[in-house]
Amino acid sequence: MEFDTIAAISTPMGEGAIAIVRLSGDQAFDIADKVFKGIKGNSVHEFASHTINYGHIVDSSTGAVVEEVMMSVMKGPKTFTREDIIEINCHGGLVSVNKVLQLVLKNGARLAEPGEFTKRAFLNGRVDLSQAEAVMDLIRAKTDRAMNVALNQMEGRLSKLIRKLRQEILETLAHVEVNIDYPEYDDVEEMTHGVLLEKSKYVRDEIEKLLRTSEQGKILREGLSTVIVGRPNVGKSSLLNSLVHENKAIVTDIPGTTRDVIEEYVNVRGVPLRLVDTAGIRETEDIVERIGVERSRQVLKEADLILLVLNYSDEFTYEDEQLFKAVEGMDVIVIVNKTDLPQKIDMDRVKELAAEHAVVTTSLLEEQGIDELEEAISTLFFAGSLEAGDMTYVSNSRHIALLNQAHGAIDEAINGVEMGTPIDIAQIDLTRTWELLGEIIGESVHESLIDQLFSQFCLGK
Repeated sequence: MEFDTIAAISTPMGEGAIAIVRLSGDQAFDIADKVFKGIKGNSVHEFASHTINYGHIVDSSTGAVVEEVMMSVMKGPKTFTREDIIEINCHGGLVSVNKVLQLVLKNGARLAEPGEFTKRAFLNGRVDLSQAEAVMDLIRAKTDRAMNVALNQMEGRLSKLIRKLRQEILETLAHVEVNIDYPEYDDVEEMTHGVLLEKSKYVRDEIEKLLRTSEQGKILREGLSTVIVGRPNVGKSSLLNSLVHENKAIVTDIPGTTRDVIEEYVNVRGVPLRLVDTAGIRETEDIVERIGVERSRQVLKEADLILLVLNYSDEFTYEDEQLFKAVEGMDVIVIVNKTDLPQKIDMDRVKELAAEHAVVTTSLLEEQGIDELEEAISTLFFAGSLEAGDMTYVSNSRHIALLNQAHGAIDEAINGVEMGTPIDIAQIDLTRTWELLGEIIGESVHESLIDQLFSQFCLGK
């Protein structure tokens, strides 16, 4: 498969020590020859593969030196895209790297689309679709655990398991074909029913194992939407600042200081939290604060985890009671803050309303109770189960949806066999399972979906 030569800046925009302009395609070396002048004066085609070479980027139309660079030369197919790749390492200023990019575009390259380098790696068979998606998961990983899950997927752990399951289905379908082609042998039908049931149940069990990891995997990939709620001035913003370890939110003794929703990502013992500090929920005549309260109620409905904050030095109020009703049926950790002040709250009432939810006491002013809170969050969602490094985690929403569909299809096949329906009917459901699993790794997926997936990538990746 041949493509034109693409180029893009592969490092974040802004000032830095180094910026990289990457080219990939059959003309990459020819374009580099037009703009790069090395100290040896050789053609780029003569450079050894996977070497880095010192020289200058020169505009041949004017003879002006544009940049002093180190240029990496990598000959396909032993590259990420399986094409010839040039990486020009420039100084990290906005002007210099853009000048180099414009020069390679002027000399025959085309500006890459978002994710086009990784898309080429997929289309050229360097990685499958699940591995390609893991590249973006790795870039976006918020914790070490999330990074490890992405690395495992990038190395093909999920792909290998999916391919194994598809092979099992393929072998089972071969048995079904024997039955259809040779119906005169009664023992073949009996054998085929037995094999079909055994293999289908094995595949279903393996899919169920993957789906059991999906909730944790999705949390690691996307983060827990965690909402801090409570009456005004109970310490919600102080809690946000304590977890983030910097002053992101304004903290005062004046109720209603937080008027809007504040979001921040934090890493709590390997669990990524998309932490949301809300305006204190109360009845108010202040128009701006009332809008903040309404936004708080909205994000509450979308949360994965609620941190409900109460004031140790206040009487338990009707508003507190209403908050407990608002979070019924959700994952909640109750935080009783300001234990450095005299107790006024009825802790027995708090524990009664909290029911099976964890209750943690804190003094955020004196930095007490944060460790206990972090432990409660980690235990609630993972309870140590992520320490099993040999497990294959599914974290991608697309993969989870396809696995659920595949599970439904294989279930139909099993139910059909157990009810004595004709084998060729079960074959349809089994084939559908095989196709759905193939969509995960990109072996049976529509071109428009591929375009949509890679459009979410960075420009130079």
